[in-house]
Amino acid sequence: MAGQYLRPDRLTDALDALAAGGLTVAAGCTDLFPATERKSLPGDILDITGMAELRGIARVQEGLWIGATTTWTDLLRTDLPPAFDGLKLAAREVGATQIQNRGTIAGNLCNASPAADGVPPLLTLDAQVELQSAKARRVLPLAEFLRGPRDTAREASELLTAILIPDAALTGTSHFLKLGARRYLVISIAMTAARVVMTDGLVTEAALAIGSCGPVATRLPEAEAALIGRPLDPSVITDALVAGALSPIDDVRADAAYRSDGAAELMRRTLTALDRQGQEAA
Repeated sequence: MAGQYLRPDRLTDALDALAAGGLTVAAGCTDLFPATERKSLPGDILDITGMAELRGIARVQEGLWIGATTTWTDLLRTDLPPAFDGLKLAAREVGATQIQNRGTIAGNLCNASPAADGVPPLLTLDAQVELQSAKARRVLPLAEFLRGPRDTAREASELLTAILIPDAALTGTSHFLKLGARRYLVISIAMTAARVVMTDGLVTEAALAIGSCGPVATRLPEAEAALIGRPLDPSVITDALVAGALSPIDDVRADAAYRSDGAAELMRRTLTALDRQGQEAA
């Protein structure tokens, strides 16, 4: 049976409603509706799409602010630095155009799927999430917010209000690749994202992340360190170097060994694409 449906236009009203408890937060509903397996959402619903203050992308003092109800299409239409090219490539993989028009970036994070397309590129951008309740505001690194499959650090009284990208992560160029059983509209077997900063032909900063190969997407600190101080060389990323950072599973899409090997090759191809872009720009 359907319960009450709330669609406030002010954040303070939404947070007060959450404080009372018992509400399911809804935004684009591209994950929420399929999970219900019903014609309507059950229980009491807090629809956060009525608050204009939660939508959009803006420069702030600390870096870049992405509002919680910003859609993938909003992201694709926004002029952003090359560091966001990987995230934009991921945005084009989030379902069909209709899903990109409705689905929100914050919803992709709160759904906490190991195969969430937006997570690896956001990890390479050192993304943080802003959580607000009626009593407090806190900011967590994305890697701490995502605790496992369908599990986040968000409390029932909190709303994820924004994704924050620090100013230092707005540099460099980025890329994203996804491996699936077909080209479009598929849950990934593995996906890779990379952001690289080059100075005088040498890698001075590298951020690499892999998704769909463990309970949560993960950065590859050892692989990142191996790239620093030399020309961009994809062959540095060995199968063993990648395998040591992953915890893949066997499922209907692929076995663990294939996922691990595929992720390593995909990362090399991601870096090759970045190297090619750098050569063309030189």
